[in-house]
Amino acid sequence: MKEITVKVQGMSCDHCVRTVRTALMSLEGVSDVQVSLETGLVRITANRDLSTEEIRRAVEEWGYRLVD
Repeated sequence: MKEITVKVQGMSCDHCVRTVRTALMSLEGVSDVQVSLETGLVRITANRDLSTEEIRRAVEEWGYRLVD
């Protein structure tokens, strides 16, 4: 398993957390997503390498922003 941690901006409530989690869980190979509303950090566990662009598209499609 591979883990990647990214920072997401624009989350302000538990609904935002669930939306980001759902968006990332929809990516092929993702087995778990842990989202911290307080820090904006998102830890993704997957059985394959995920590109930053793939993660960015999934998050930004729902109105959030991946911080580089």
